[in-house]
Amino acid sequence: MTTPPSDWIEFEDRWLAPYAMRTTASRGRRYPEPPHPFRTAFQRDRERIVHSSAFRRMTGKTQVLVASVNDHHRTRLTHTLEVTQVARTAARRLRLNEDLVEAIALAHDIGHPPFGHAGEQALSECLRDHGGFNHNLYGLRRVDELEERYPEFPGLNLTYELREAFVQHGQMRDGPEAAEFRDAGAPLIEAQLVDLVDSIAYDTHDVDDALEIGFVSESDLDDVEFWRRTVATVHSRYADLKGKPLRTAVVRELLAAQVNDLLEETARRLNREGVRSVQDVRRAQTPLVGLSLEMELLKRGLERFLRDRVYRHHRVLRMTANGKRILRMLFEELVRTPELLPERPFRRWSGTDSSRPPVTIERVVGDYLAGMTDRYAQREYRRLFHPSIDL
Repeated sequence: MTTPPSDWIEFEDRWLAPYAMRTTASRGRRYPEPPHPFRTAFQRDRERIVHSSAFRRMTGKTQVLVASVNDHHRTRLTHTLEVTQVARTAARRLRLNEDLVEAIALAHDIGHPPFGHAGEQALSECLRDHGGFNHNLYGLRRVDELEERYPEFPGLNLTYELREAFVQHGQMRDGPEAAEFRDAGAPLIEAQLVDLVDSIAYDTHDVDDALEIGFVSESDLDDVEFWRRTVATVHSRYADLKGKPLRTAVVRELLAAQVNDLLEETARRLNREGVRSVQDVRRAQTPLVGLSLEMELLKRGLERFLRDRVYRHHRVLRMTANGKRILRMLFEELVRTPELLPERPFRRWSGTDSSRPPVTIERVVGDYLAGMTDRYAQREYRRLFHPSIDL
């Protein structure tokens, strides 16, 4: 249990919807801390995420394209910030706990390795016989154990609700890391909101980046119903708009249409299910945050286009193949020769860090690689396999 400032308790009781998560209902932290004089537990979570090294590194991690392609497309960090902005806006309209939504959104991709989903595939293959790799569970391990910012406890000592979101987001309830969350029930509505906004932002912004870089043209999207409808909507307002201004307006409308639909459909579901408390949310058998069937079908059509024309584009496949090769070779070399590891991961494996339990070399190397940026992984690859006097 955490005790926020009394004026904030009054604000939450007055403003939040009955099914929103209140700070006073939090299950608290692993390591008890005295309450802050003017920040709530979820506000402190948000700020601990922002000040973590893993959060900063997302600026150099792939979203879809390797971060060095150009200066305009999304990185993992800019995607995260966009998700956070949209999720917080939607949370305010639904009268949810904005601070918790913001903290979950800022943290939701913190466990992604370099080179995007290709990096995750590579680490999953490398660690197949050693517990596997999942970016959500790595994100939880990152905030629970690997971040080093506070002398009083390992990790960031986040609230139960934020830590639970890592497990719920990845739907990984069977592993040992998820044991303490198995009795939680369905995800909090704040966590459900971030999950859907993440998907909406991902699809919309990947279309924008693919058009900006030239992987696809606007005419390629003519067969996508969602795109055609949205172009018609924009033209009905701005008949003479063309070129990049038209594309920008269409992408913005794609996002707005989905968010508006999310708000309407979620309100409808809450009313239909008679949700009046967090306990009702926890007992729900189906998601309470969602899109209408019509919008869901439109979104799936856009996702098929992205899968077929963008994610399988030869330039993307070349980048991902190279990223996977880099991580596999680094993994094999560092497992074979642990002495090449930097001091902190080497101490974690060797047992010289008495504050932490012993860990296998495979897990240590996997965690070390997962924390890298694209650029750092490429630099380490050059150092090990194209040696020079560069240390």
